Amino acid sequence: MTNSLTFAIPKGRILDEALPVMARAGVVPEDGFHDKANRSLTFATTRDDMRLIRVRAFDVATFVAHGAAQLGIVGSDVIEEFDYAELYAPVDLDIGHCHLAVAEPKGAQDTGSASHLRVATKYPNITRRHFERMGIQAECVKLNGAMEIAPELGLAGRIVDLVSTGTTLRENGLVETSRIMDISARLIVNRAALKTDPRVAALVETFRAISEERSAA
Repeated sequence: MTNSLTFAIPKGRILDEALPVMARAGVVPEDGFHDKANRSLTFATTRDDMRLIRVRAFDVATFVAHGAAQLGIVGSDVIEEFDYAELYAPVDLDIGHCHLAVAEPKGAQDTGSASHLRVATKYPNITRRHFERMGIQAECVKLNGAMEIAPELGLAGRIVDLVSTGTTLRENGLVETSRIMDISARLIVNRAALKTDPRVAALVETFRAISEERSAA
């Protein structure tokens, strides 16, 4: 597809909430997109000049930051973790709400005054910055999932992970000890594409108008 736009969307928790918002903006995937057996990563849309790629949330930010995709939707946690200079997040879509928190085993000995902690997380940059503000050095063990079992297996005394209802923490004997940041999904764009392609700027304004309408409702 010559001169086509590529819109990156995340697999997982945000996708179901993002699709209706995208549809209002005229970004509608082809029928095969909704087939759970379909393992394709690239999909046509009802727009002749746009395709979708469906990838992991962290990869959405990477594709957009490097210009392989011009736009995308991703959680503010991912934006904060990577802090790409070429990434611009102009619209809070007001979906995908959760928060990032520190958790530890229920009844664990208080280590609040410790100067060094080992923490399991897929957000090492956010985690280090959080503990640095408290004068604590965080040794981060990078995991992409199953954070909740890290304390039980002795891998780390604490975890930093996304929390929505808190059910997963409770089921694994963990309690939230501090809230790092509130999270929502954002429209992200490549800065260079925003400056050079009027279609990108037009989509930003469309998504902004939709977000404002939803907030006012």
